[in-house]
Amino acid sequence: MTYSFSAEVWEWTSKTSWFFLSVPAEQADDIEERHGASAAGFGSIRVEVTIGSSTWRTSLFPSKEERTYVLPLKKAVRTAEGLEPGSTATVHLDVITG
Repeated sequence: MTYSFSAEVWEWTSKTSWFFLSVPAEQADDIEERHGASAAGFGSIRVEVTIGSSTWRTSLFPSKEERTYVLPLKKAVRTAEGLEPGSTATVHLDVITG
């Protein structure tokens, strides 16, 4: 199943900074319904993501603060696609099953 959405890049800071996109509620609910039962450690769901010309594999993680999943953005993708906190990314996401 492929999901497409646009979301704003946000930063979470503790000892280091991490950058994420939040999956919109409608898509997050569908992902949870279809794939939540087969989630791995920490409730993670394996995905392949494309933003612009960058494609990579990672995991979605359930948010503790909101009823959604968050998508981590690694530095190489942020740099290649010119993404920083507050900018909007268009995401194409495929859940990896099996």
